[in-house]
Amino acid sequence: MTRTKIIIGVIIAVILVPLAIYTVSPLFISTEVNEPLPVMASAEFQKFMNLTEEGRIQASDNMSQQEKNSIMILAANENSTVNESIDTKSAGQENKTTRNMLSGKFIGINDGIHNAEGVVKVIALDDGTSVLRLENFKATNGPDLYVYLATDKSTSDIVNLGRLKGNIGNQNYAIPAETNLTKYNTALIWCKAFSVLFGSAQLASPQ
Repeated sequence: MTRTKIIIGVIIAVILVPLAIYTVSPLFISTEVNEPLPVMASAEFQKFMNLTEEGRIQASDNMSQQEKNSIMILAANENSTVNESIDTKSAGQENKTTRNMLSGKFIGINDGIHNAEGVVKVIALDDGTSVLRLENFKATNGPDLYVYLATDKSTSDIVNLGRLKGNIGNQNYAIPAETNLTKYNTALIWCKAFSVLFGSAQLASPQ
């Protein structure tokens, strides 16, 4: 009788122990998953980039956020460097003097696909013109990046200084003569295609 009980006990143990391990183990075993964000095929990316600027804006209206991020990831791998100096001499004139009126530092979104960093200056020339100058500038690249002067970090009220010449390097942008820099005191790097901010800088008088 005792031997029978032992055999029955062994059989029960053989059945219950694996079942208990299977049932309880998920509570003690962690499984970490790190999948990369799916990126669209380069052919689809090139098709998007070959659209007109207006076409890219319209296409973005029908895109998911994941599709937009995929384009940003691919665009970020395409760097363009510009290195401009301040033109202090024009034909038939002596060297112009420059004066740093305002300056600031870019603060980027810094989420991996939208970022901008570097120094921004408003420089006045003695001929009455002024330029917005980006120095030691670096941004993640993107479709249709523009340089704006704005009243805040939105684009509700802006002065468009033109398309970003390059996502890396020192570069100059002419400021329209009638621009009120007291009002438009924030520099923006803005993706026009997806209406998203890459970075902003508050302009203030240098200390």
